[in-house]
Amino acid sequence: MSRQRRRRWLLTVLTGAVVVTGGIFAGWHYMQPKLVTYTAKNGTEMKFKTDGDRFMEYGPDGTWREMFVKGVNLGATSPGHYPGEFPLTKEDYLRWFQQIEDLGANVIRVYTVHEPIFYSALVEYNRGREQPLYFIQGIWSPEEELIEKQDAYAAHIEQTFKQEIEKAVSAVYGDADIPAKQGESSGKYKTNAGKYLMAWHVGTEWDPAMVDNTNAKHADVPQYKGVHFSASPEASPFENWLAELLDHTAVLEKKYGWEHPMTFTNWVTTDVLDHPGEPLYEEDLVSVDARHIQPEAWQGGYFAAYHVYPYYPDLFHIDKTLQTIKDENGEYNTYKSYLRKLKAEFSDMPVMITEYGVPSSLGISHLGMGGRNQGGHNEVEQGDIDASLTQDIYDEGYSGAIVFMWQDEWFKKTWNTMPLEIPADRRAYWLNVLTNEKMFGLLAMDPGKQEQLTIDGSLDDWDDLKVEEVTTWQGQVDGIQEMKMTHDEAYLYIGLTLDQPFDSEKTVLRIGTDTLAGGSQPDKLLPGRTLSDGLETVITLGQDEESEVEIAKDYDFNQRLYGKEGYDMLPDQQSDSADPFHPWNLAVSLRMTPPDTRSAQPFMNEKVGTLKRGTTAPGQPDTDSLTSWQYNGNQVEMRIPWMLLGFGDPSSLQAIDYGPLKNGREFSTVAVEGVTLIPWLTDRATKNVSWPGGEQTTLDLNTLPVYSWQPWEQVQYSERLKLSYEKMKKSYEKIPSFQIE
Repeated sequence: MSRQRRRRWLLTVLTGAVVVTGGIFAGWHYMQPKLVTYTAKNGTEMKFKTDGDRFMEYGPDGTWREMFVKGVNLGATSPGHYPGEFPLTKEDYLRWFQQIEDLGANVIRVYTVHEPIFYSALVEYNRGREQPLYFIQGIWSPEEELIEKQDAYAAHIEQTFKQEIEKAVSAVYGDADIPAKQGESSGKYKTNAGKYLMAWHVGTEWDPAMVDNTNAKHADVPQYKGVHFSASPEASPFENWLAELLDHTAVLEKKYGWEHPMTFTNWVTTDVLDHPGEPLYEEDLVSVDARHIQPEAWQGGYFAAYHVYPYYPDLFHIDKTLQTIKDENGEYNTYKSYLRKLKAEFSDMPVMITEYGVPSSLGISHLGMGGRNQGGHNEVEQGDIDASLTQDIYDEGYSGAIVFMWQDEWFKKTWNTMPLEIPADRRAYWLNVLTNEKMFGLLAMDPGKQEQLTIDGSLDDWDDLKVEEVTTWQGQVDGIQEMKMTHDEAYLYIGLTLDQPFDSEKTVLRIGTDTLAGGSQPDKLLPGRTLSDGLETVITLGQDEESEVEIAKDYDFNQRLYGKEGYDMLPDQQSDSADPFHPWNLAVSLRMTPPDTRSAQPFMNEKVGTLKRGTTAPGQPDTDSLTSWQYNGNQVEMRIPWMLLGFGDPSSLQAIDYGPLKNGREFSTVAVEGVTLIPWLTDRATKNVSWPGGEQTTLDLNTLPVYSWQPWEQVQYSERLKLSYEKMKKSYEKIPSFQIE
């Protein structure tokens, strides 16, 4: 065969291969499920709309069907990062999308514009799927400026908000090139994700004082009449302002040939109901009413959206007008009662609960009826409560339930631990399990050692840690062979090997901690013995009901902040206690007194220093995510949260100091070398004590080693689906996504 004929033959073969490959690809592409959308007479594309009080999806059979929205709220951060840093990768999103779909959710809600990778990853994930995973696009309001200026019509606020709306719409439709700006998403948005959009969710929770001031200051504002959304004659000035922003969103979207349902963010504090039993005026000061905004020539429709938690405001456990429905345990289900009253106000309009849930945290900050508190739940309890809330939402005729939230967020803060997290700008670098806001996720963001160390009373897994990560102390303490220490972003881990198997009925194990000069002598706990310096805390391990961390009286943060030297809210008998160590408490409700409030309510606090015995090993009868310690034979293992030991920021070795509170309200910290641990055993029968001082009655703490560590700027963490994920999966599977007529 000549060279020329060989070339022709090869060219023919290659051409044929290309044609065949192209045909196969074209056939594969043709066989892929297509997203069926509705095309209106004017050419507008639609996938979702509202009809009366129903939320509708255009189904694959070419008909509209009523939908119940089941979803998760998705944040934009990971541990070690703050909002505005956008550290998530394509791999993160694709992994999470699959887990979220496996959960049974049909939508993801995002609060603000994510980086371009979110939209391109979602489109890639949905390609070829018969039932895609949709998203609701939130549009962040100028929240801080609104609160600062207390006026929605103040200069530049509306302009800033509209710019954010323009950014969101263009980003969703892959038509934006946003320059980099500190703290904001940016980049080239080239992927059109509009066909997977379910709805627009405009704004954030509204500050009631700001709304009230806006209404008073602009009482003469004219009624807004827009292209697609207008205010009704009854609309307040603030509602007129909102109508214009919704209209602006609709006008911009219409340019891309689509219409989607619209809503704005609302919450209980600015709902349309009266709450005579709510003690705080501000929590029932003003209403923002979705019924006072009407769609105009907008086929996509409009619905109301509320954030509703079962513990905030206080009306959920105080307002007797909500104590009308009882659950299977005979306790009042004020959440269900509230939902029923709220839905009754919106007979011709769909309503979704787009935030709800409880966290799986040790810390607690608000009380709810039936134990539905903000915190203090393990992961099983979190899942049970979230599932019960979901069922309440569905049963009361709502159009959707979007749980808060998908992943744990280390940067978050809570009112009752905020004064203790110092420096505040380092919150994202450690996991404070007393701050419940950090642990709402169905996806745990576990600290660095959690994958390596199982709290089960066995120290075998400690042998797998790097040598430099473990400090071993072998002091002269009768009954104690050695004590090991290590740490991660959430806990100080301590493992002890004893001479004899630990028997909590015969022996009490205590460990004193010393971080600062000062503190209290553990007189009653260590009788007849004196330390060269006082202790900040004492860890007691014994019977389950007595195992806890106690804090020195002069160091007690709850006492100092809410006692006579601070807000002066603690009962006198607690303030005047002669006991050198106090239970470790967190405030959950401040004292309320008329005329500043409608009714009087006492100061309340909850004990959070209790150490729960169990295991973190999966699948065991005593598996509990709040487990603090366990023993097995002659080994005792524990993990103690950093804040219980007095640390305001372990990542920079900052401990809260003893100094007087600045302005009677503000703590301060001091850099420390580390923490000195003083272990001792007490025989219950003989009262004999074995301690590092031996036969001496005094002990110089300088003779004991200080457990220290290097400050960190990078965090180690691992992801894990919580036990609450499985509970919510069963809940979502139980509730149908579509109503069959």
